[in-house]
Amino acid sequence: MTFSIVATDGVDVGIAVASKFIAVGAIVPHARAGIGAVATQCYANPRLGSLILRLLESGLSANDALIKALNEDSGREERQLGVVSIRGDAAAYTGSKCPEYAGHIVGSGYAVQGNILVGPEVLEKMAKAFEAKRGELVDKLLEALTAGDAAGGDRRGRQSSATGSG
Repeated sequence: MTFSIVATDGVDVGIAVASKFIAVGAIVPHARAGIGAVATQCYANPRLGSLILRLLESGLSANDALIKALNEDSGREERQLGVVSIRGDAAAYTGSKCPEYAGHIVGSGYAVQGNILVGPEVLEKMAKAFEAKRGELVDKLLEALTAGDAAGGDRRGRQSSATGSG
């Protein structure tokens, strides 16, 4: 139902998200300065965002925090998450019950993820745009989101977007 990016430049962390889902900014983005950023989407469980941030703060890697949080969630196959730590490690998860097209790409210092997309090209264009854009983190996040939208984005259309940083 949504596509998003979580990223860091080693100083700041941020997230950008777009969706047909109304008020997406109230559910998907979770960020804490100096710690990391999390996107909780699909049949979102926002508690996972807070839990993962606490696990990152305790010193776990993005991947280990993601795995630990998912192990505590019985609805994990309907979830989609992206995680990045201030250290630059990133991880993502797409449950087997997320509506097609659903997937994710993890790169150096970022993760892009989405579901109910027109196809994998949305995530591919987001990743390429983020990597190619120079400048502030916020500019790179918005460039990635714009590229995802231009590639077709959420196949149901657009209705809501949000950004956040820490």
